[in-house]
Amino acid sequence: MLAVVIDDSSTMRRIVRNAGTQLGFAVYEATDGRDALELLAQIPEVPDICLVDWNMPNMNGLEFVRIVRKLEGFRAMWLMMVTTESEQSQIVRALAAGAHEYLIKPFTQDGLQSKLAYLGLVPYPTAA
Repeated sequence: MLAVVIDDSSTMRRIVRNAGTQLGFAVYEATDGRDALELLAQIPEVPDICLVDWNMPNMNGLEFVRIVRKLEGFRAMWLMMVTTESEQSQIVRALAAGAHEYLIKPFTQDGLQSKLAYLGLVPYPTAA
């Protein structure tokens, strides 16, 4: 399983990368949407999922989602917004643009796992 974490915060990239790694993903990182598009052109296989922050310089997450949705080779790739934007109107905009899921920061490992499980990428978390 392959994931790309797209966030301008190195701390948040590390948190999401570690969470993804614990769930069995090999994880690439990008600092913004533009960086992520360059990365997608370079890596040998299409990632299973991109975990995308909304607020980033150069190209924000919503712009990234809109562009990737138009690229033929990436139509099967899941897109999940992982962001502090919590207003219902923002969630609707992201989903309308082509995001498949939406996770509001801060999040828990179980919260991320539940969203990924809903997409069929990992098993649902089990009650301890």
